[in-house]
Amino acid sequence: MSAPVSRTPRRFGRAAIAAVTALAIGLTAAAPAQALGRNERNFLKGVAAAMLVDRLLDEARRNQKPRYVQPQYVQPRPVYRQVYRPAPHHDRYQPPVRPSIWMTPAAQAFNSYNIYDRRRIQGGLAARGYYRGGIDGAFGPGTYSAIVAYANDRGRGRDLGSAAGVYGLFDGLVY
Repeated sequence: MSAPVSRTPRRFGRAAIAAVTALAIGLTAAAPAQALGRNERNFLKGVAAAMLVDRLLDEARRNQKPRYVQPQYVQPRPVYRQVYRPAPHHDRYQPPVRPSIWMTPAAQAFNSYNIYDRRRIQGGLAARGYYRGGIDGAFGPGTYSAIVAYANDRGRGRDLGSAAGVYGLFDGLVY
């Protein structure tokens, strides 16, 4: 059985071997020849010591655990992003948008009546010759044009602009 081989500690392993090797080469090569003077030998010793200290410090830095740093709150700066908005497109060939007849005060007032009264309004307009469609109680273009013609013939065209005026026209047709 062979004797256990002692290993140098890992921290100093490679650095120590490199430094000792450099020192041995520097000193043994100069000693037999006596070619170097005392100043040169001291210089080589200093270089070997500097290399050894440098390697030891590098190993210590690599093996050092990072220190815990208390996190600090940093208020984020607002990020201003430019939002792309295309320029408004004006097509001169596109017909102008007109308000729908279903959003007029006449439509809103007509739809506020129950189905029987709506049929009576259409029936009254048909009896006077303004409405030519079916008496179904639904508001549409035929009912709207009949109401407008009826109000204009009576001189009450301005009443179509308000809900109170339209209710007055419809009540005159129903009752």
